[in-house]
Amino acid sequence: MKSLFAFMKKEWLETVRSGKIVILVILFVLFGIMNPAVAKLTPWLMETLADSLAEAGMIVTAVQVDALTSWTQFFKNIPIGLIAFVLIYSNTFTKEYQSGTLVLMLTKGLARCRVVLSKAALMLLFWTFCYLLSFAVTYGYNAYFWDNSIACHLLPAVANWWLFGVWVISLIVISSALSSSNTSVILGTGAIVLASYFAGFFPKLQQYTPTLLINTASLLSGSEGLDAYVKAVVITVVLCVICIAASIPIMNKRQI
Repeated sequence: MKSLFAFMKKEWLETVRSGKIVILVILFVLFGIMNPAVAKLTPWLMETLADSLAEAGMIVTAVQVDALTSWTQFFKNIPIGLIAFVLIYSNTFTKEYQSGTLVLMLTKGLARCRVVLSKAALMLLFWTFCYLLSFAVTYGYNAYFWDNSIACHLLPAVANWWLFGVWVISLIVISSALSSSNTSVILGTGAIVLASYFAGFFPKLQQYTPTLLINTASLLSGSEGLDAYVKAVVITVVLCVICIAASIPIMNKRQI
């Protein structure tokens, strides 16, 4: 266990020193601020552009904004945050392969399964922290300007998107166990996410795809109930476990 904690401490210090966590915190806080700001400024912006649009033959009606508008913006911005997260952590394994530092840790008695679990745990920790930070900032501003209760099933919608991020992290882990470059990790992760997205176009498959979890508009508006997402949640959790579990034997057999 000492070797595991030592490795996790190394990973933590490296993330802090490299500035990765600072970049992510700033990015997710900015998104948290932008969500209510965009909603608040939309009526003013439309009023400012009303004359120009009228000259082009477009009539601008009064725009009403509320907390639901801000939460819709929140779920539009979070994908950008997740993409940034993937780009930043795509080399979390591959840099160890290329620098040779992982060999040194393994010769000191660190089991390869602990490498997989510790890196997965830290990515999950950072994703959860940044995601909840952005959510808290948006929630606070929305509570100040409007009423958050207008958004139906807000917490389940937030939990669904968090779980989708966890699935993406599990894809990073298994792609990293298979690949030696961060480009391959990014392409592998993106390809599986896209495959899930396109599978969602088939009605019989949609309810089983992890990408259904990011369809939060129907939850927030109340047009869909929680039962519509149960199968996708269960499948996503199972896929996360399978990806992490499969990464361990793959890593054990890998030439480092």
